[in-house]
Amino acid sequence: MDDTVQKSCWGVTAWAVAGFAGIIMLMWLFGSVETATVVAAS
Repeated sequence: MDDTVQKSCWGVTAWAVAGFAGIIMLMWLFGSVETATVVAAS
């Protein structure tokens, strides 16, 4: 029982970390595109 709970907890943690990293990557990507657009326009 304890092994199942521990695996489940690590699974949730892994998904949370992956989701957070994905959001950061998207923000960084769109931030870079926005910066490149501003530089190209000027």
